[in-house]
Amino acid sequence: MFKKLIALAFILSPCVAIFAQSDSKSYTQTINGTKLVFEMQAIPAGIFHMGNKNGKADEQPVHEVQLDAFWIGKHEVTWDIFEPFLYRDFEKQASVVAIPAEVDAVTRPTKPYLDMTFGMGKEHQPAVAMTQYNAIQFCKWLYVRTGIFYRLPTEAEWEYACKAGSNANYSFGNEISDLKDYAWYKENSGNKTHPVGQKKPNAWGLYDMHGNVSEWTYDLYVDNFYKQSKTKISVNPIAISNQLYPNVVRGGSYDETPENLFSSSRLPSSPSWKQLDPQIPKSNWWYPEAPFVGMRLVRPVKAPSKVDIDAYYNKLPIKDL
Repeated sequence: MFKKLIALAFILSPCVAIFAQSDSKSYTQTINGTKLVFEMQAIPAGIFHMGNKNGKADEQPVHEVQLDAFWIGKHEVTWDIFEPFLYRDFEKQASVVAIPAEVDAVTRPTKPYLDMTFGMGKEHQPAVAMTQYNAIQFCKWLYVRTGIFYRLPTEAEWEYACKAGSNANYSFGNEISDLKDYAWYKENSGNKTHPVGQKKPNAWGLYDMHGNVSEWTYDLYVDNFYKQSKTKISVNPIAISNQLYPNVVRGGSYDETPENLFSSSRLPSSPSWKQLDPQIPKSNWWYPEAPFVGMRLVRPVKAPSKVDIDAYYNKLPIKDL
């Protein structure tokens, strides 16, 4: 459980207040019954300025947001841990014991009709082109495997973790010339993803927050959502996703220009990401024209109730006609 915040610990900048977080440390998660692991980075509770006065209209106005503590993936989710969820054969190969019945009962994605790596490779590469629903069902699979509630970040959590105390355009400052040291993007990516963790991390030890692949959040995209918090501190804000489009991805990707890799940049999902899908109705699981979209995990320090967990994981997909 989330312990009471005991004091204001320090100020990273005039606009970012970070609170003591005594009960969470960064850790490595083993996926029970397998040889698979991933790393989670502790992010302290605090208050920050969300948005960017130099950004696009949907990044304004800049406003104060207060967040509870959480952990977030040190890296984007890779095929190494995503593929055993997709295919039982891969899960059997990764397992050191028989797959438990409750794990085997988790609904798996339908097999895609094309290579969802798009020829960009698998080992240590970010998993791509999953729908938001697919990403949440992967989190459910992890929950059944580990007993720990993992989910997608909210927009606010993602931006807070990306900025890591900075109020510049990027987590490392404003100089576009430095972007190549932290990100894979249009200028240096060769128009493809790259193995995670090859560039410099931000100040909170997170890799590829800028570029490589855009990352799912749980929020519905509302272009003027920030105006609701113009005159007050917003506490753990989220625009609840109740429709298929548009939802928010963050961080920019390997095929984006620098201004779309700002810490504050927002991109709405689009039906065009399934434009060539021949299925009727279209797949709940895949975006065959979004090889630039991936995901990163979050675990809240304050665990939700079992009822809330079930509601998050068992929300029915919305048919895409």
